[in-house]
Amino acid sequence: MRLRVEFTTEPFDLDEAPAHALVAREVIEAAELDAVDVGPFGNTAEGGSSAVLTAVDALLRRALEAGATRISLQVNVVGEGDDK
Repeated sequence: MRLRVEFTTEPFDLDEAPAHALVAREVIEAAELDAVDVGPFGNTAEGGSSAVLTAVDALLRRALEAGATRISLQVNVVGEGDDK
């Protein structure tokens, strides 16, 4: 099964990216995901269910440790396919 994850971390800082946002970006970019799109107001990535769920776990843990006070997250099934 293929999944798409969309997420934001807060609090926002328009002057410079906060540590939790940088950590979240690192986690998603290092994961074995397809179609990664990291932006200032939202981030998306897509991949096999195992890879997405592993990345989401790491994202939640590391962003909270880095100071995130809120993480908005949505996961959608986008198709069948490789579970990696």
